[in-house]
This record gives sequence, C-alpha cells and structure tokens, in this order.
Amino acid sequence: MTWQPEREIEIIAGTPPGGGLDRSARALARALEAGRLLEVPVKVENVGGDSSRRAWARLGERPADPHVLSISSSNLATDHLLGAVRYRHETDFTPLAILYTEYIAFVARSDSSIRSAGDLLERFGNAAGAVTVALSTALGNPNHIALAKAVRHAGGDVNAPVVRVFGSALDAVADVVAGKSDVAAVTAASPLPELESGTMRALAVSAPQRLAGLYGSTPTWCELAVDCVIGAWRGVTGARGLAPAQASFWETTLAAAIATAEWQSELARHYWTGAYLDGQALRDHLKGEYEEMRAELRDLQLLKA
Repeated sequence: MTWQPEREIEIIAGTPPGGGLDRSARALARALEAGRLLEVPVKVENVGGDSSRRAWARLGERPADPHVLSISSSNLATDHLLGAVRYRHETDFTPLAILYTEYIAFVARSDSSIRSAGDLLERFGNAAGAVTVALSTALGNPNHIALAKAVRHAGGDVNAPVVRVFGSALDAVADVVAGKSDVAAVTAASPLPELESGTMRALAVSAPQRLAGLYGSTPTWCELAVDCVIGAWRGVTGARGLAPAQASFWETTLAAAIATAEWQSELARHYWTGAYLDGQALRDHLKGEYEEMRAELRDLQLLKA
C-alpha cells in the first residue's frame, strides 16, 4: 500500500536560523522543491534552545504524524548517554536516513600565537588546562570527542582544557573572534565567513582526507599522525509510530532528494561529505555508534547511561 503526504510538511531544525541544523533543513527543503518530489509545501520550523533538545521534545509531541520530520544528529545518542534526555533514535522515533557528515574544524584567530595544529598539540601536551576551547551544542558531542582525541594524542588530560559550550557553532566562532576562547572545534561550514575575511585561521580538520576550497591547505589530523577521524552526521528522523508505507515513502523521497543537482551543490557549498544511509544499514550504524560513543564518554568521565 502506497502513501502520499496530504498536507504541508514541517521540518524541525533544532538551531536558530543560520545554525547547523537549520542549514541542513533549508538545504533539504530546497532539494525537495528543486526535484519536485512533493505535491505539498514544505516549511522549516526553528525550535532552538537547550542544545537542540527542545526540537526532540517537539517531535515527541507528534506521534504517528508523517507530516513532521526533524533534522537529526549523533547528539541524540550522546545526550542519552549523558542522561540529558530519555529519548533514543531507535525506540522513541522513526530514523529515516543519514544524509551527510560534517567534519570538525579546529580554528583560531588569525593573530593568535597558536598558528598551527602543531602549536595546538604542544599546548595540549604541556598545559592543556591553560587552553580554552569553544564548542557548539553540548558536552560529549562529536566536536568534544574530536577535542579529546587531539588532547589524548598530545599526552594531555582530556578533561583539562577549559570548555565553553554554546547553543550554536556560530556563537562558538564569535567567542573565539572576541578573544574569550583560544580555539573553536566546530563543523567546517561554521567559520567560513571568518576564514574568507582572514579573521580566523584553520588549524586542522577531523576528516579522513583534506577538504577543498578554503580548507585546501589545512591538514587533517590524520596527516599529523593523530587518530582523530570523526564527524557530525546530519539526517532525517520521523515521529514515533510511522506506518511502514509512510517510512518507505520518506526513504524513497530522501534518496531522490540527495540525487538532485541542488543537493550536490549544497554539499559543496557547505563542505559536507555525502554519506547516505537508510533501512537496516542505518539501524546498524546507530547501534554501533551508540556503543562507540559510550566508550568515548567514559574516557571523558561524562557517562551516565
């Protein structure tokens, strides 16, 4: 039995306009429109605050409603392990797809004495407690884990750096520009205006290979022999209790959306790396990631669940 949307589709973004999840939601909406994949309108609903947890609560209020979607990320797994939310992807919602991965960029002010990834590693090894790092969204997320991997490699205490957490990556970047934090560990798209203007310098990225464009001369942590390949994936999750026909419709539609020229343009513009998963492969990924995150958060002494 087939199913089609009957009214406007709402895509919930857990950050304010311009934030990471908002960029994902609006890019997806544009791809759906460009591909003429829906016969109903699409709107983006920004539900920011509480490190995107309000967005999950909003989705939780709409059980079995196939007309509401939420941009999802691995933060839900870490939030559950931190004891910050009761929700889990697999039991409280309907995971539909992972769309892409955003790798983490470590950036500093252009006039900072930290001029390279090597300088940063030296600081982490010799005096990690004297380094202040701005992160977005929440402790324990992929940005925080990337930071811990770099500090661990340098021989420092992973819990020593002073960490300042902000509701969006844009605020974390602004904190470094204002001179309140030494570096930021944020998704690669977040400091693009500052990199373009020369206000900030990119030190390293957590990608498996170099990114293009403004990051073309920025080394990966791998190039520096640091075991730090980690990204923040973005996906789409539906409400709990979707019928199989409804979930199947969305899987098919999302797969078509990422095949559009509009979506491919969005990937390049935002320094996103395509990494589409749905169905059983998605469920297997979520299960494996949960256990990997558990081990990382145990090292950070943050594990609650």
